[in-house]
Amino acid sequence: MKPITTLMLASTLVFSGLALAHGDEDHGAPSGPVRKEQKDWGIAGDASAAKRTLEFRMTDNMRFTPDRIQVKQGETVKIAIRNQGQVMHEFVLGTKKELDNHAALMMKFPGMEHSEPYMAHVAPGKTGEITWTFNRSGDFDFACLIAGHYQAGMVGKVKVVAASGV
Repeated sequence: MKPITTLMLASTLVFSGLALAHGDEDHGAPSGPVRKEQKDWGIAGDASAAKRTLEFRMTDNMRFTPDRIQVKQGETVKIAIRNQGQVMHEFVLGTKKELDNHAALMMKFPGMEHSEPYMAHVAPGKTGEITWTFNRSGDFDFACLIAGHYQAGMVGKVKVVAASGV
């Protein structure tokens, strides 16, 4: 590839928002409507549709409590995540493959932050929330993808049980 073409391609990626690392902007509460994009593990849910709240704790021993949950296919839940540690943690839903890939990126770009509806970046002593509709059955995962946390075992499992009669 010619040098000018390479430079133009790199510039396009950086200025189009497709760069791998996110900026330092605050990713607390979403500032606009939640982007609903179907994922293998479900889709962002409406808070009004959540009939129950699942509460999680994150600690600096690199563990979630609980570390396993079960939901019914089609169920929308509010996930409340409390960081009881002294360092930043996050809660990210996904498939094992997606989490493995994202964790590898986080090792390369440790300052990377997230703003997807299936992710909550939670400061020490704070609480984050996700509202999620588990509309596909199967076994999925959640994890803290901050560099080193995933590798230390900060992971959990989600079992989505198929709706009966479907």
